[in-house]
Amino acid sequence: MIKIDEHLDFEHSIIESNATQLDSLELPLSRRVFVLMGLGAFIFASIAVVKFLDLSIQKNDFYTARAEMNVEQPITIPAKRGVIYDRYGVKLASDEAARRIVLNAGLIKRADIDLEETLGSLVDILDMEITDLEEMVYQADLEKSALITLIHDASEDQIKAILDLDNNALEIHDDYRRDYPGGPAFAHVLGYTGLAELRDSHGKTGLEEYYNELLTGEDGIRLIYRDAQNNILDEKLLSNPKNGNDLHTTIDAELQKYFYITLQNKLLELGRTTAVGIAINPQNGEVLALLNIPSYDNNIFTKSDNISKRYSLLSDPKLPLFNRAVSGIYNPASTIKPLVGVAALSEGVIDSSKEIYSKGYIEIPNPYFPDQPSRFLDWKPHGWVNLRSALARSSNVYFYVVGGGYEDVKGLGVDKLKEYWKKFGFGVKTGIDLNSENVGFLPDPEEKFDRTGIEWRLGDTYNVSIGQGDLLVTPIQLINYIAAIANGGKLYKPHLHNDQNGNYFNVIGDLSYLKELIKEVQEGMRDAVTEWYGTSYILNDLPISIGAKTGSAQVANNTKTNAFFVGYEPFENPEILILILIENAREGSLNAVPVGKDVLGWYYNNRLATQ
Repeated sequence: MIKIDEHLDFEHSIIESNATQLDSLELPLSRRVFVLMGLGAFIFASIAVVKFLDLSIQKNDFYTARAEMNVEQPITIPAKRGVIYDRYGVKLASDEAARRIVLNAGLIKRADIDLEETLGSLVDILDMEITDLEEMVYQADLEKSALITLIHDASEDQIKAILDLDNNALEIHDDYRRDYPGGPAFAHVLGYTGLAELRDSHGKTGLEEYYNELLTGEDGIRLIYRDAQNNILDEKLLSNPKNGNDLHTTIDAELQKYFYITLQNKLLELGRTTAVGIAINPQNGEVLALLNIPSYDNNIFTKSDNISKRYSLLSDPKLPLFNRAVSGIYNPASTIKPLVGVAALSEGVIDSSKEIYSKGYIEIPNPYFPDQPSRFLDWKPHGWVNLRSALARSSNVYFYVVGGGYEDVKGLGVDKLKEYWKKFGFGVKTGIDLNSENVGFLPDPEEKFDRTGIEWRLGDTYNVSIGQGDLLVTPIQLINYIAAIANGGKLYKPHLHNDQNGNYFNVIGDLSYLKELIKEVQEGMRDAVTEWYGTSYILNDLPISIGAKTGSAQVANNTKTNAFFVGYEPFENPEILILILIENAREGSLNAVPVGKDVLGWYYNNRLATQ
């Protein structure tokens, strides 16, 4: 029984009574309880610290960007890519105004806009599958920008349809689209920029790729500040766009178009599909024209609605994207004969008056089968020929003999031939300002044995002496070597950039010490036009002096013939040199010469005669 002090009042009695009961119920806590409580507090604190560090340090940029996204919206102000001009100021490539359709992902949730419904409304307008649209959205990097470009270069009908949707998440922005007014005639020399739908304005091939850094501008940035209701509060210009620099080229646009059409018409006449055309100034290496057939329209890569056409280009067995002028490798055929002539004169194998008889073939004894001599054919009997007439007639027997030797003529031999191939720029890149240039292939006995296990034979030397066998060169190497013949011995780096300071007129090889010997060869190329027996005699009625050489390369086990023509005018001081290659031509070089006549005639009438 609890005793209550009668002197205490009621409240104190209650308090004292409760205190007495509590004292009687107190129990000591075990040490384990304190340890568990401390451990729990430590774990909770550790988790909080780790999360804080993760949010404030590792994901700081992400959450900062997401926070700013809700406040400000960066808008790209596209910069114009530089214009590409021909030598006379004609536009070959430029940026044209365009409009792009943009999805503002930052407004989807904030403005309570249904994403699926929005994308569904775009299927017919943009002519895209819903899955493609969804993939674009889900793969977008929203940490960088809430704006997702759905299509570039939108049509007027598409823009009107978007505006009619009255969807705040869909916006129309200003943009540019690369335009190539010359189309297929200029495709391989200009190249193209990246895919339009990716807004990839970087050059991918041709001059667009080689001079990408020069042509590329720097986009500007504008900020738009909005409130939670998507109302624009303010705008701020962070940076103005800086347009890219223009590129002035050596290309003669009119010549290029005429050359392309003329060559294309000849292919249609022959029922053939593949050809190369190049024109340069042999006095400085300026490329006046460079074209390939088949070609393609490079605008296909800058318009968003041409995806299927791109796939067809990639799968086309004719390889229309391949730049044969700088990347293709071919037997040079008889166009190599001026080089062999210079080498033979220089090494004292012959003099220009030495005559060699061609009965239409040359026979070499076969030590294994004496009754079966090896026969190397001329394309026809030519009788007695010297250097000039052998070049004019394109006698194979003459160059078999000076290249490999026969009877009283020792011949150059393959080692000397390879030495002069290198002197005239074969086996290395010319340095033309286009990427993917091939180096060709220069054979020799050691390489052949390593590759095939077969010894080099005299017949191999005969074959390469007329530009057959394993000797392979690019069209740009071939025309550059002929340029050195035409100008008296200087190899210039072929170039497309029309640098007004002359920085591109680089001499990459100087054979001027052979100038007097080169003149002997030049006369043979002149006779090819002026003499009735010359392979380019049909050029003789043009009102200007011309030097020329033809070639017919037997390929695919002699089942096909590649036709070559090289020619320059005026002969005394040439200002233009052209090369024509027609793959699988029906009658060899005979089909290339008429194209050469048309192009050289056009250049005389429209350029040289008007000076």
